[in-house]
Amino acid sequence: HALVDVRDPPEAYSAQDFIEDADRAIHIAWERGRVPLLVGGTMMYFNVFKEGLAKLPSADPSIRENIEQRGQQEGWSELHRELVQVDPVAGATIEPGNRQRIQRALEVYQTTGIPISELWRNSNAESASERLNCNLVEFAVTVSREELHPRIESRLDDMLKAGFVEEVEALRERWGIDINAPSMRAVGYRQIGQFLNASETSGGPDDLRHSILVASRRLAKKQSTWLRGWRCLDGRAPLSADLESMLQKLTSLP
Repeated sequence: HALVDVRDPPEAYSAQDFIEDADRAIHIAWERGRVPLLVGGTMMYFNVFKEGLAKLPSADPSIRENIEQRGQQEGWSELHRELVQVDPVAGATIEPGNRQRIQRALEVYQTTGIPISELWRNSNAESASERLNCNLVEFAVTVSREELHPRIESRLDDMLKAGFVEEVEALRERWGIDINAPSMRAVGYRQIGQFLNASETSGGPDDLRHSILVASRRLAKKQSTWLRGWRCLDGRAPLSADLESMLQKLTSLP
């Protein structure tokens, strides 16, 4: 496996970082005579890997730090309103709670004087096929909603029994991670972080489990939306006798 444990929890990891790291890992796999597989993960990151990103200016640490301080002092909703004024298109696209994208959009504007949405429109992004000179075959292994939800619930229970809450506690103690850090936006981590902040919740473990379950199902629905239109394989029993038929479907893809 590649791209596992490549950042410390307090560090940001942008979509551009992912593209560069993924391209590098793919070349390493080819050098070893292997076929690289991109499996699972965040659909937005896969999409930007596939489509590429507009070439944006490098981050300016001083401007980024200033925006970060303002966000903490004034609130990110206030900075989102500022973004709407200088770049209405980006302001309408970026959610008020997505502080990482708000920060980047304001940073680009303050660095160049050009709205980030204009750079998006004039994108000279290279797709994965262009960057890597390869054919990218994408497909989804899917299950029905009736089968997926019990699996989500069972997986969550296993994670909680294995010490999910204790893991987040240890991360907070070691790194002092703020609840709004990019790494804490992941489903489960955010809910546990809120649970550990006594001022933000009065519920118990059952309420925590429910909140993670709701967020997990919401994420699964969003991922299903991303996957519409993809080639789909039946994933109900991928490791059973049906595996052979699935492999035949794969090898028959153009």
